[in-house]
Amino acid sequence: MEKPQLSPQPTTYRFSFGPWNISEGADPFGPNVRDVFAHGRKFGLYRSLGFEGVQLHDDDAVPDIDSFTAPQVAAKAKELGQVLRDEGLQPEFVAPRLWFPDATIDGAFTSNSDGDRQYAWDRTQRAVDVARAMGCKTIGFWFAREGTYVREAKSAKLAYERLLAAINRTLAYDPEIQVWIEPKPNEPMDMAYVPTAGHAIALAYASESPSRVKVIIESAHALLANLDPSDEMAFCLAHDKLGSIHLNDQNGLKYDQDKNFGSVNLRGAFNQVIVLEEGGYGRRGEFVGLDVKTMRTQRGVPVTEHLASSRRIFLDLVDKARSLDRVRVAEYRGKRDYEGLELYTLEHLLGRK
Repeated sequence: MEKPQLSPQPTTYRFSFGPWNISEGADPFGPNVRDVFAHGRKFGLYRSLGFEGVQLHDDDAVPDIDSFTAPQVAAKAKELGQVLRDEGLQPEFVAPRLWFPDATIDGAFTSNSDGDRQYAWDRTQRAVDVARAMGCKTIGFWFAREGTYVREAKSAKLAYERLLAAINRTLAYDPEIQVWIEPKPNEPMDMAYVPTAGHAIALAYASESPSRVKVIIESAHALLANLDPSDEMAFCLAHDKLGSIHLNDQNGLKYDQDKNFGSVNLRGAFNQVIVLEEGGYGRRGEFVGLDVKTMRTQRGVPVTEHLASSRRIFLDLVDKARSLDRVRVAEYRGKRDYEGLELYTLEHLLGRK
């Protein structure tokens, strides 16, 4: 009979989110529905909500980053780093925003334009400078426009070679920096490169410093690839490549919804928590990141209920995972009684077992 998987010591989880998760409610089909809450004031909300990690784009740290010289960027980032420390916060990663500027319309590192690719590298250097100035050791790469609307528009082989070169160049620029890749199969591009954890981990192993390249798994991104988020997380854990997670939920194969964690598929959320618990995630200080949008119908300024709710559901599911009878699960597995295992799982989630 398979031995039960038991955690030797329960993990005390730390949580993070990005300031964009407190928004005014605009979407591609409509304008803001709430008054603006000043960007700089958002950092004062984190600790009261139970969060201590801050996910950042480079221009979250230094607004209008392209308008400043490298020394100015570093100075402004250093100032924000002190603000975060004063609030008891830690920057989790800095991600170059390589999907807004005109130079990234056709991709950044995979653009067919030499000038656009140079812009992508220049912007990435500044992002590393921002991270270094803030005392952050991680660069996040969401390859948002690294893909095509028309497959014949680019050489896919060359595109992957260019992405690997960008990763290696970033690793060489700062010998202490880690690179975390966040895969997504589509949106804003019709078909994206690096759509899954497997693609990201392959790039990690092909890089010049595999131990410094990891993956961020976002629940909704995995679902958009028609994959199970818990399996994507488990695959990364098996290779010691799970740098972070972005928990949320998704109602089918449509646009990226970033719904509250567990709000669509509670059992799927439970399985993500089980994988993290049994895989030892968080024991080295890794953050449980959230990437959730509140509903446009929600009123008030600022709106933060979606963040508090998602964190609460995660912790409730941690309690469910830790109270699961592992011996009983192992017995069901040993007998291949998966009907019994499924019923036990559902009744456990319903509070009956």
